Order: sequence, then C-alpha cells, then structure tokens
Amino acid sequence: MYNKLQYISQGNTVEEQITNIRKALDNGCEWIQLRFKTQNTMDLFNLAESTKILCDVYSANYIINDNVYLAQQFEADGVHLGLTDMKISEARQILGDTKMIGGTANTFADIQQRSAEQCDYIGLGPFQHTDTKENLSPILGIEGYRSILKKVKSKKIAIPIYAIGGIALENIEILMETGIYGIAVCSLITKSEKPKKLISQLNEKIYGSVTI
Repeated sequence: MYNKLQYISQGNTVEEQITNIRKALDNGCEWIQLRFKTQNTMDLFNLAESTKILCDVYSANYIINDNVYLAQQFEADGVHLGLTDMKISEARQILGDTKMIGGTANTFADIQQRSAEQCDYIGLGPFQHTDTKENLSPILGIEGYRSILKKVKSKKIAIPIYAIGGIALENIEILMETGIYGIAVCSLITKSEKPKKLISQLNEKIYGSVTI
C-alpha cells in the first residue's frame, strides 16, 4: 500500500525546491509530490527532471501536481489533480493503469465524486489555514474530518484519504484517530531545523496511531 507520509515540495526557485526535496529525502521521507507553480516552462522541466533523478536514487515515490503530460514524460509514479484540473478519466488514458492518480477533495460530495472517478488516493483538506496555497477551500478542522470520515466509513469507501493543510506535529494523532489513512505536509518539513527527528516523529505518530 502507499506510504502514509507525503511531502509536497516548496520553493520559489528551482534551487530552493531541490534543496527542500533533498532535505526531505535525506531525512527519511519516501514520497515526494512536486508542486511548483511557475510560468517558466524550462524551470519546471528542469525541476521535474532533477526530482525524478533524486527520487530514483532514494527509491522514493514521485508524483507531480497538476501536470499529467510532465508526469508521463519523466515516467513519474503518478500525478495529483485538483477538482478543476484534468479529469481523472483523461489522465488515466494518458498515464495508464499502473500509475497513481490522486485527487483533491474538500467535502464528502467531493470524495464520492473522486470515488466514482476511481482515484487511487484522495487529499482531503485543508485541516487549518496554510500560507502555501492561494484560494484556499473552506477549512475543515478536526470536526470536519470526523464528520466526513464517518460518512466515508458508512458508505464503505475504501480509497486511502490523506489529511492536508497547515498540519503540525501535535495534530497528527488526533487526525489519525478520525480514520485518515495518512498525512501530506509542506512547511512542517521545509521549515524544520531538525528534519530527521521530525520525520521520525511523524512516522511514529502516523504508523503508531490506532484508528477508531
């Protein structure tokens, strides 16, 4: 099954992105989602290529945010699509059945849609306010996750669901108790001064928690 901890890359330049991705990989993160909102096609191309090389060296999962064709070109492990991005069915035709396709959700209706579209996993959020994304969807908070995951369980939807959005270390255990499969983080790892210790603590809390 999928790794339960995903790092979503950050950085305003290719150099910053590579530094942060290498930091995550060096310290034990095994799943990278490349997210680089730039209008410079060459920068994105170079970053995608460099990230592919790094993830291959570390035997880490590598997916690309939004860009299906870039994921195809660099033989990434998959792609993550927002609700307004390319349709899952179209991405599946391009990438094939062996690649991961993740989808964003903010409501239970979104999860039902993603389930019908046969996503491989869902990123549900945001948990709380985050500065890493513009045009933020309504914040869910812990009660939002509890309510949505209760409905997911009642409808027997089995897709792995990841919490995302402004998550701190102290939030992990209570989030995992809602029935969330895993956690996706950005700034938490990027800004950490002790990333090895942090990632170890994250994995311990994620894999050590018991869902109810």
